[in-house]
Amino acid sequence: MSTMTTIMLMPPKATSLQHSNFKPSTLRSRSSPTKSSYPTVRMQTRFHRLIEDQGIVLMPGCYDALSAAIVQQSGFTAGFISGYALSASLLGKPDFGLLTPPEMAATARTVCAAASMIPIIADADTGGGNALNVQRTVRDFIAAGAAGCFLEDQAWPKKCGHMRGKQAGADACFVEAPRNDDELKEIGRHTKGYRVCNMIEGGVTPLHTPEELRAMGFHLIVHPLTALYASARALVDVLKNLKENGTTRDHLHKMATFEEFNQLVKLDSWFELEALYSNQKSPMRVKS
Repeated sequence: MSTMTTIMLMPPKATSLQHSNFKPSTLRSRSSPTKSSYPTVRMQTRFHRLIEDQGIVLMPGCYDALSAAIVQQSGFTAGFISGYALSASLLGKPDFGLLTPPEMAATARTVCAAASMIPIIADADTGGGNALNVQRTVRDFIAAGAAGCFLEDQAWPKKCGHMRGKQAGADACFVEAPRNDDELKEIGRHTKGYRVCNMIEGGVTPLHTPEELRAMGFHLIVHPLTALYASARALVDVLKNLKENGTTRDHLHKMATFEEFNQLVKLDSWFELEALYSNQKSPMRVKS
């Protein structure tokens, strides 16, 4: 595996996270000048504060505004926009380098607006080209409201590379696809700064709870595809049933009700806001 160096292209108030497959990446975020207790972290970001407050942060993946809103309403303190999930939901295609940075930034804008109370990290892939393209991509993510982004420091097509965090000045280490607990523990013992673990259902890495991963030395736990896989299975099941039976009447228990869905999108609050700026004395209600 090759040693690579992260190119620091973010604004001065920023920190980096390095991801390897060892795939090198960077995490950037708006930050305050507060210094973290971790020596490799130059400035404190929302994620640094979450880690220092909670010890470990669990981030489920989201791929559109609705899934982001559900992540926030479910009580999670952070979320992640997966390029894999976005390629599937936006294009209906695999994660094969087909997404463009403007498409990713546009989704980040709607996701961050829908989950405005929690920080969101976005997947920027390789940044879309040369150094100038990467600068624009990162600025677009910042403008969209993302609290950080994974930026793979690789030429396209992507190759496996091992970057040493100390040389690259990374604030955290993201080693992709450890295959067993021994490798996870090895990462926890021998990497510097914050450590990120990727939990993919059906992937090569054993699934663990946050407490178990914290004991191994990890700080950020990403479940990038949980929501995507769950929703895909639910759609396949309900549409198969509809095709076979011509009705969903025996499948309703597996679907959100009309009222439940209206609660998810906060319909009542929109009626109240509409009433505030109209002549209506009380908000209307939609009844199922």
